[in-house]
Amino acid sequence: MNSSLDDDDRRLLAAASDLIIRAHDANLHRVAAAARGASGAIYLGLSLRTPRESVCAESTALANARIGGEQEIEAIVSVGLRDDGTTVILNPCGVCREVVPAIAPGIRTLADGGGHPVWVTAADLLPMPWVRARTYD
Repeated sequence: MNSSLDDDDRRLLAAASDLIIRAHDANLHRVAAAARGASGAIYLGLSLRTPRESVCAESTALANARIGGEQEIEAIVSVGLRDDGTTVILNPCGVCREVVPAIAPGIRTLADGGGHPVWVTAADLLPMPWVRARTYD
C-alpha cells in the first residue's frame, strides 16, 4: 500500500469530489467516481439509484472510459459527501471489488486507509476472490 499522491492523483480525487458536490442527491446519486486512463484522461461516473436498482459509480466511470476509447485504465477513486458538505474517499463495495479489476486488470484504487488516502491493488481489496467450481459456458 502506498499513500503518496502526486499532482495527477490529486486531480483524479478533485474530479470525483467536484462531481459529487455538484450532483449529489440523497435519493439518486450518493457516490461519484473518477477513473484515469493510460492516456491521462479522467472519466467520471455517478451512482444511480432507484427503488429497485442501484448502479455503482465505479461501474459508470469504467464504462465512460471504455466509451472514450481507453484500452487501459490505471486508477480509480470513489467519493461520497459528508453531512457537512465535505467529501470523503469511499472504499469499494464487494461487487466493485470484483467488477473493477475484471474490467481493468492491474488498476490501482485510491482507498481510505484509516483517515488517509492509500493506493491499493485488487489483491489488497479482495485477497480471496470468488471462483467457480467449473465453467458452465
